[in-house]
Amino acid sequence: MSRGSRPVRIANCSGFFGDRLSAAREMVDPAVTATSPVDVLTGDWLAELTMLILHKQRSRNAAAGYASTFLTQMEQVLGTCVDQGIKVVTNAGGLNPAGCADRVRELADRLGLRVSVAHVEGDDLLPRLDGLRHHLTHLDTGAPLTGEPVSANAYLGGWGIAAALAGGADVVVAPRVTDAALVVGPAAWWWGWVTDDWDALAGAVVAGHVIECGAQATGGNHSWFADIPDLSLPPGFPIAEIDRDGSSIITKHPGTGGLVDVGTVTSQLLYEVGPPQYLNPDVTTHFDTIRLDQVGTDRVRISGTRGTPGPPTTKVCINLEGGHRNRMTFVLTGLDQREKAAWAEAALFARLGGRERFDEVDVRFVEAPSDAVPQEAASGRLHVTVKSSDERLVGRAFSSAAVELALANYPGFFSTSAPGEAQAYGVYWPALVPNDEVAQVVVHADGRREVIASPQVTGDAAALGIDAAPTVPPAGPQPGEPLGRWFAARSGDKGGNANVGIFARDATGYAWLHEHLTVDAVRRLIPEAADLEVRRFELANLHALNIVLVGYLGEGVASSTAFDPQAKGLGEYLRSRVWR
Repeated sequence: MSRGSRPVRIANCSGFFGDRLSAAREMVDPAVTATSPVDVLTGDWLAELTMLILHKQRSRNAAAGYASTFLTQMEQVLGTCVDQGIKVVTNAGGLNPAGCADRVRELADRLGLRVSVAHVEGDDLLPRLDGLRHHLTHLDTGAPLTGEPVSANAYLGGWGIAAALAGGADVVVAPRVTDAALVVGPAAWWWGWVTDDWDALAGAVVAGHVIECGAQATGGNHSWFADIPDLSLPPGFPIAEIDRDGSSIITKHPGTGGLVDVGTVTSQLLYEVGPPQYLNPDVTTHFDTIRLDQVGTDRVRISGTRGTPGPPTTKVCINLEGGHRNRMTFVLTGLDQREKAAWAEAALFARLGGRERFDEVDVRFVEAPSDAVPQEAASGRLHVTVKSSDERLVGRAFSSAAVELALANYPGFFSTSAPGEAQAYGVYWPALVPNDEVAQVVVHADGRREVIASPQVTGDAAALGIDAAPTVPPAGPQPGEPLGRWFAARSGDKGGNANVGIFARDATGYAWLHEHLTVDAVRRLIPEAADLEVRRFELANLHALNIVLVGYLGEGVASSTAFDPQAKGLGEYLRSRVWR
């Protein structure tokens, strides 16, 4: 394995629970790794929404609570990984890392393999929630936590994973660690880093952030997809080659689809982030110090990243049961769409006994050009969503009342679905606890338990004073041009907030963004954010701005009634806006 004598090659095979099932096999195929070796195979299965999904699974089956597709992939590749000495590190343990680790051991026994499996614990704060409640105010609103959570998991760092690998584990099953920890842990183990190797750790956090979402680093969801050489091939999954100083090269296996260039890496760097001071349990990473260089075909070097001590608090992902909801969509074809929508809305709630019976009502009218071709393009939509703690109220009682209007309301009435039952939804609640309230533990293959010390040195995440002012004249859209003719973007969700990273190919484009894309301009271009707090962060080193729309997604994806509940298309929406 040559540990510590060359850069460690860490490959990703999953960006979410439901990602390409064949990816693990593709990444460790001996015919590929003979010339493009892999030392560690990682995958990210957990998002805030996934934790709620796993809770629902475990409520039906106490032995569940982990990402089952990981086991399917391990059945395909565990023997190959053992043969090649490839370590496997995953957060597929979810709410039940011990149970997931046991299933891996059972799988290895069935396949006749000798595999050392360790797991990490300590993220689950639910049993101690009442004693921690005074800490758990909402991270964005400051509201006190008064509900009864169904899950509460701290975001652990990478040192537990590093200790498990140092203890001889072939497979490490983690729970709710940070996404980047899946790379930080193996890199720290490989190089023998210590807890105050701030710059090296920060470099690994950046590499981890780039590859954590799989093919999003290799051309997936990339605004400039026309740069991809062959769109008929699915993008290959990414690999990070991490050196002793934390610098890295992002690449992919030769011959696979997609693209690794400065643009694809920048896109992923801007995904689901906030201020340039990127907080991680192990280190604060300063994204405004990152340098990107194209050093070969499908090879981007990341260097110069600065790190400072991590924060004194640990983020906690809390999920609560929110109640039940239902939605009906009315189609409004041709003329008088607004008047038709008003009639349908008034008649529906009159039949239901009034809007006030529901905990929340969300009505969205989307108008279409009345003379468009074909008919579908000339048909607007009226989306009506209701929420209540009473499942029956928002179940068939609601959806049937909507359908009962079919012959007694506006001309051309029809809906997009038949009457349906209510669906349960959850509420995401981000919070912080002091680091010493989180006790990370590694359970080694022999059952030995190793406690991982909380960070002893912490910092206040102060900015480094990097100058983000442009140094060249601006060049960008003229009045009448859409932003997307000049800029790329990547957007996503962070709880109830949405972020949009927008970036240029060069310094002149950044100078235009810096001068023109002000907070007021963002509110004008995205009217849905007109009444929201808008945070704007400058990243001159990436030729980028990062825009955070606070509260854009309400109480998070599981609860959101938005058209785009994870803000995946928000960046493309911004790019389509015409500059005036």
